[in-house]
Amino acid sequence: MKVLNTVARVATYAKKRYVAQQHRKFIDNHAAELRSTPTGESRYAVALHFADDMVNAYQIRQWYEPLKNLAQHVPVVIIVRQPEAAVALHKECPLPIHFAPTIEALEQFTESQDLRLVLYVNQNIRNFQMMRFNSPNHVFICHGESDKAYMWSNQLKAYDYVFSAGQAARDRLTEHLRNFDVMDRTVLIGRPQIDVQYPVPYKINHDYPTVLYAPTWEGDRPSMAYGSVLSHGEQLVDALQNDGGFNIIFRPHPRSGMNSHAYGQALERIRNKFESSAASSTAKYIYDESAQWGWQWSAADICITDISAVAYDYLATGKPMFITEPVSREATVEDSLALTKLPAMPADEAANAAQLVRSALKTVNKESRALVHHYFGDVTPGASMKRFIDECLNLVKGTTPNKSPGHQPGSLKVHSKSEAESEHTRKTA
Repeated sequence: MKVLNTVARVATYAKKRYVAQQHRKFIDNHAAELRSTPTGESRYAVALHFADDMVNAYQIRQWYEPLKNLAQHVPVVIIVRQPEAAVALHKECPLPIHFAPTIEALEQFTESQDLRLVLYVNQNIRNFQMMRFNSPNHVFICHGESDKAYMWSNQLKAYDYVFSAGQAARDRLTEHLRNFDVMDRTVLIGRPQIDVQYPVPYKINHDYPTVLYAPTWEGDRPSMAYGSVLSHGEQLVDALQNDGGFNIIFRPHPRSGMNSHAYGQALERIRNKFESSAASSTAKYIYDESAQWGWQWSAADICITDISAVAYDYLATGKPMFITEPVSREATVEDSLALTKLPAMPADEAANAAQLVRSALKTVNKESRALVHHYFGDVTPGASMKRFIDECLNLVKGTTPNKSPGHQPGSLKVHSKSEAESEHTRKTA
């Protein structure tokens, strides 16, 4: 047995070495593309710094479309620090990729450009290697609004500004962060992702209402144990399938099962349920592992999710939803407005999911409009995207961003590089 285990480990190691060699070969062959350094008037003005592996690519994918819109006004680049991510993102990302694996490479690239703004989607420790440069504005944009404890991390103090969705974010930071001027350091932009039309990659039977069940992962510490797959998931799916009157989109978090083998096994059991019933049911059961997050909002009629960014993305649609109650007593749960006003689903109610969903689809939540405004501000079509682009361009020009919670976004007129030069003098890092 020991010999077999040793052989297996050697084979795994050899495979990893081979993949790494292929990645390095690809990077060497495509150095001009992955290490592109435009000069003169075309130099990059905005960068998004992504230091993670592809397991966290979901954090950057949701920003592709807003960044594409921003790139119509100023040159935008994605700075990637991991070789595997550089290879993969080069293939899928619609924006230029610059691979900077070392601090030296990062410094060379930064000195060759005219970066005015650097965006961050997570709290990777390597963000601090980029934040040592003084001249750009460093802005945390996160990868989704939520009431997780992550959203009031003390690390937010390191950034020049935090782009937040709405007043709820300011309230959250005011309550939890000390020595942080919330009004001065936060800029409310809404949620630009809701202004994107995403194609639906699956066929759905529109004779049935569609339930989106999108649980988060199991978390990497007790305070973040919000995932419902083990506590609710299988009972919930069984209830909806046994009823037979619903399409189901099951969208597990990309990190699900990484810290808990039992969590991963539950996912596989749900996958098997979907596969075994596919031929015998007219309703559609979709185990969704698609790269794009966004099409599910328009495809679903109702959502069941955990305390996570999914809840707030879906909240912006104004459609009915349930938020599961964590079974762990160690999970940090705040008495936020959303968790108070939106219907909860305790674990012991998961078996009644079909009845609860059917009732919710017939009920009008009169408070939903005010709740949406509290979390996202103005959500009329195009408003969030406009605010995001306007505030990015303000920082590119060297103008103080508009921090008024109820401000109306200005014009999206193209700001030329020469205009930016006249208003902002780049400092040496």
